[in-house]
Amino acid sequence: MTRVLTLPDSQHQVLSIRAKALVFDDPASRDLLEQAERVAASDATVLIVGETGTGKELIARHVHTTSGRSGPFVAVNCGAFSENLVEAELFGHEAGAYTGAGSARTGWFEAAQGGTLFLDEVGDLPLPIQVKLLRVLQERQVVRLGSRRPIGVDVRLVAATNVRLEQAVAAGHFRADLYFRLSVATLQLAPLSQRPGDILALAEHFIGVYSRRLKLHGVRLGDEARAALLRYSWPGNIRELENVIHYALIVNRDGVIGVVDLQLRGVSVPGSGTARAGLETLAHGGQVAANEAAHEAAAEDPLQQLVRAFERLCEAGGPRLYERVERALVHSAYALCSRNQVHTADLLGLSRNVLRTQLKRFGLLSSTPRPLPRLERNPHDTPDREGLPA
Repeated sequence: MTRVLTLPDSQHQVLSIRAKALVFDDPASRDLLEQAERVAASDATVLIVGETGTGKELIARHVHTTSGRSGPFVAVNCGAFSENLVEAELFGHEAGAYTGAGSARTGWFEAAQGGTLFLDEVGDLPLPIQVKLLRVLQERQVVRLGSRRPIGVDVRLVAATNVRLEQAVAAGHFRADLYFRLSVATLQLAPLSQRPGDILALAEHFIGVYSRRLKLHGVRLGDEARAALLRYSWPGNIRELENVIHYALIVNRDGVIGVVDLQLRGVSVPGSGTARAGLETLAHGGQVAANEAAHEAAAEDPLQQLVRAFERLCEAGGPRLYERVERALVHSAYALCSRNQVHTADLLGLSRNVLRTQLKRFGLLSSTPRPLPRLERNPHDTPDREGLPA
């Protein structure tokens, strides 16, 4: 029987960007569930690492539920507060501690007394707050902003990140001592594409959820739609799968979800050569077709194309090459994400604070950002269609 974890009252969180369900049909998922339940039995601080939309909060809630702690589960997104407010939000404040603080207020640590505090996007915490968080974890006491009186707290801390904190430590954006304190027990959530055994079970779960909301009955996945779901890369992970199924139920008319109902990016509709080859491989286990598809994908790998472009740039030379390439990457990602800082940081694997530093450095946060300069090249080189040296 498929085991499912869901967010409480998830029907009221339609606009949430979080994954709202986890299943454990894939062997990797079953191993993670077993590890999480072993960790939950201790009081160790837990660090959950995984891409956005993989279900980190669901795992954190499960750790709390199976831990036996009687207090509440309190979830806080560290990237949702400004640097000026995050200290008061976490540790509380006294009346008059700052302009607008008309009365005393408990922080999230006190609110989670006896339970679990879940800090999502912990890599976004400013360095001064990281120091204070480390002190709270060591001393089990918080001091409200504007006060000198310590308040004892009994709180289990679970943190989550979608960036590699080791790299943030190496770059000086995250404290090494806090990283080691948080990662006493680390749970690694694999992307959905690496848990293929969960894909169809999750799809069936979301069909049930949205069929009830839309008052539909007996809707099922067609065979070609199942094959398409399995071969798709799922860059948006579980939350993207949920959106795909929701849309498919809205547009479906005959009770059988087909490929055309799914709107998967990069997946061809039935009848195209790509779709026929993929279905043939899935149906007959055609190893030759699979190898050919893999060879074609490697030949078109954008990273390999980028490596060749870097080689041409290095041969052409020019001043501040690293800075020009870095600026081009940040500029492109920011434009692709419609100047949304959260999505850009997620795409690049950076914390929002690091991204903001880069955006300010390259003049992309001003009202009239400077245009992206053309990369200098050797005048003797012949430019290709992208404007890079040939």
